[in-house]
Amino acid sequence: MLAKLCTRSAVRRCAGTGVLALALLGPALPAPAASLPAAAGSPELSRFYRQKVTWGTCAGPGMPRRMQCGKVTVPLDYARPGTGTLELALARYRATGGSHHSVLLNFGGPGGAGVNELAYDGTQFLGLTSGYDVVTFDPRGVGRSSPVSCGDDSGQAAAVTGADADLGHPLALLRQLRLSADACARNSGDVLAHIGTVDAARDLDVIRQALGERKLNYLGFSYGTRLGAVYAAQFPHHVGRMALDGVDTLTESLAEQGIDGARGQQTALEDFLDWCTRDAGCPFGRDRRAAGDAVVSLVRSLDRRPVTTDGGDPFSGQDLVAAIVQALYSRDLWPSLERALGSLTRDGDPRGVMGFAGGGAGPVLDRPATGHAGLVDPQDVPADNLQAALLAINCADDPDRPSAARITADLKRLRAAYDEASPVFGRYRLTQVLMCYGRPRGTDFIRTRVKDVDTPRMLLVGTRGDPATPYPWAVRTAQRLGPAAVVLDNKGDGHTGYGSSVCVHRTVDDFLLHGSLPAYGSSCPADGREWSVFPNRIDR
Repeated sequence: MLAKLCTRSAVRRCAGTGVLALALLGPALPAPAASLPAAAGSPELSRFYRQKVTWGTCAGPGMPRRMQCGKVTVPLDYARPGTGTLELALARYRATGGSHHSVLLNFGGPGGAGVNELAYDGTQFLGLTSGYDVVTFDPRGVGRSSPVSCGDDSGQAAAVTGADADLGHPLALLRQLRLSADACARNSGDVLAHIGTVDAARDLDVIRQALGERKLNYLGFSYGTRLGAVYAAQFPHHVGRMALDGVDTLTESLAEQGIDGARGQQTALEDFLDWCTRDAGCPFGRDRRAAGDAVVSLVRSLDRRPVTTDGGDPFSGQDLVAAIVQALYSRDLWPSLERALGSLTRDGDPRGVMGFAGGGAGPVLDRPATGHAGLVDPQDVPADNLQAALLAINCADDPDRPSAARITADLKRLRAAYDEASPVFGRYRLTQVLMCYGRPRGTDFIRTRVKDVDTPRMLLVGTRGDPATPYPWAVRTAQRLGPAAVVLDNKGDGHTGYGSSVCVHRTVDDFLLHGSLPAYGSSCPADGREWSVFPNRIDR
């Protein structure tokens, strides 16, 4: 799974090298510019902007009774609105007061299904219902909204990123990657060509109008910050109150992001080991340096000789790394990770560690080649949809497609750069970066056009110990967006701050509900104490 980012409910469950990476995997040819879609007020799109959402009971098991569901219809291709449509699933919690406004949530991923996320994790947003309907959605290609899948062939992608991936023979590896890309294309239907963030941001504007909003009020986490930034660039005069938590990069290639990600995950692992070695139950002992060496040795040992799971499948070092990645997203998961690693090292039992990882192939759906694609029943969403959508969206947003010859020539040096960034996560991140090989080149819209936005001020939250979206990304993205962006420096750990920091939670809610922004340079303490800087009042 090409997992730079993570959805918020999954979190609950579970210096020179950057320049080198850019040089090795940068584009060999000029990147294609994004095609310009039809204007929102054009006759071709006007029918989509005349919709109103009809709300009703949510289908599927485990849906809260208070939550309501609906849908909107959007063009498959905004450049050619008459060639087909998609339906997007929506869900909401109604405002408790007399408000007629809405705030739209995106939980991240990319590939996170918003309806399920709100059902699972929605109670922490109920404070916003004092002023808003709290609304979310399944983006195109995700969840019930024409979900993409790699089908029964998704194991090919796992083989590329697993312990058996042969980085010493890149041509064989690239052939496997192309087969994997072909399998995903066969099983995903027409939406795969229109799944990127540029199209998804157009969908946000249709949703805004269908909710009856003149301005979009928005709270985005992780990948959702990229989506929000792209919307701000496309529709600056439709931006209301926008809060972005766990801020994504807008400029770095996937190769650079992989280096940053490996380095960030290594830092998070070291923070975990600092904590673990102070506890008597730490499976790596009390010596901090020895503990770090022991993790590296464990990963390499399992890659050479995987243990067997209850189902008879091998559990390798790269499987362990994938599980640790998920466990490091939240400090609350550290005690569970400590116990799971103890079971693995002491008894050879991987079940506890496997609990942090998910995935697998799901049903292959019959899809209309053209025309209207309605919502998929909840039980028919492919089990691999999160992984398939995450890969598809990241690749659609990235224009770099180096040739086989270039990858072959540079792979050894690139692997050394990733291993330098992290001896534990380097290989895992490198194989993920290669996963876009064999797919069409993505748009350069995000790198070239998302900057200097002419919007009301927006709130960006960066967390110092974030293993997925490093704090410097929040600073650089704010600089790129311009004076409208105000950064809140969260001194804590984990991916995003809203769910773990009282200070961040209060600051975001105050902004969305009342328009109160912290001053430039404000921060939240690591221990979650209440923020003491008096916020500035701004008008919507």
